[in-house]
Amino acid sequence: MTRIPVIALLSSLTGCGGSGGSECGSTEAVVERVIDGDTIELVGGERIRYLMVNTPETTGGKNECYGSNAVQFNTDLVLGKTVSIEYDVQCKDMFDRTLAYVTVDGVEVNTELVKRGFACVLHIPPNGDDRADEFEELEDIAKAENRGLWGQCDPIPCN
Repeated sequence: MTRIPVIALLSSLTGCGGSGGSECGSTEAVVERVIDGDTIELVGGERIRYLMVNTPETTGGKNECYGSNAVQFNTDLVLGKTVSIEYDVQCKDMFDRTLAYVTVDGVEVNTELVKRGFACVLHIPPNGDDRADEFEELEDIAKAENRGLWGQCDPIPCN
């Protein structure tokens, strides 16, 4: 079996399509609310969960180490701004949040969270399969340089 039919099959099962992911939702929107370090809400109510990252929890009564820092960083980056949204293979997670890479002012939020030590890598295939090495490398550098949670938290909350 060739690769193309498998990708087409996966795309049809997830409803995301193979044309850049626009079938998953908007490709540009304004961020109305920051839910936590790795989840935002767009004007209109759609929730976006950043692909490939997991920040310490601050919702549901939790306040894990460095979680409020991740929320503040995310808020400073995206709140009230127009963001570009890029989708992968699966459009939604089990909580019905839209899964995406988000860019604001030319900066991809997903990679920036990992680079600066606000997030751990969270790879849930098939999404991110083509970018897993990139994210792992960014996390390794953040760890080696004790950036963010890697220098502040013991144990690491999002590992």
